[in-house]
Amino acid sequence: MRAAVFSLGFALGAVTPAAAMDRPTSFHMVRAEIDSARIEDEDVVHWDGEAWFGGDRDKLWLKSEGAVADGETQDAEVQALWSRNIAAFWDVQAGVRIDLEPDATTYLALGVQGLAPYQFETEATAFVSEEGDVSARLKQSFDLHLTQRLILAPHLELNAYAQDVAERGIGAGLAHVDAGLQLRYEITRKFSPYMDVVWERALGETAARARAGGEDVEASSVRAGLRIWF
Repeated sequence: MRAAVFSLGFALGAVTPAAAMDRPTSFHMVRAEIDSARIEDEDVVHWDGEAWFGGDRDKLWLKSEGAVADGETQDAEVQALWSRNIAAFWDVQAGVRIDLEPDATTYLALGVQGLAPYQFETEATAFVSEEGDVSARLKQSFDLHLTQRLILAPHLELNAYAQDVAERGIGAGLAHVDAGLQLRYEITRKFSPYMDVVWERALGETAARARAGGEDVEASSVRAGLRIWF
């Protein structure tokens, strides 16, 4: 996900020091961002959230993102992933992704998530749909602390497909790029309003299909939103 992931842990049910040593320690984290923008004469609300529960080695992750334009859901997906730590700052994740809109589709998902060199939060995932279509998604973000509370966060998302998906207007190859620059102010570590300048563009064969259908291949927006986590 484009924002850095934070965690807040708590020990479960320890009654005595000896019992605490025998029981695995579990933690949890929930993070959500929601923002709105005016895009092509529509009021669009975006959400991007994730939560995990587990220990240092194994976690259950739940993720969701999507957009609603003038009260109608345009895109919506959820993911349920089991995560295993394989190296310092790196986890491998496997599970399912379900697209609710624009078309109901289920995917198998396999990827890695962690902290790349120079503190880039990275999420790289491959998907195989129930129809056998193969795609991949790369997300990266970076937090630059201008002050202790003011943070500038560039972020990038790339989507690619191994084959044409005609019913969705997608061509094989690199299909979409989504890049942005978010400026947020941490009133507290758990509560941060932000502004986000986002540029989106269809690429390659996907862009050609969009042009042939009379659709725009590029859009920019300024979004105002709020991040919370606990």
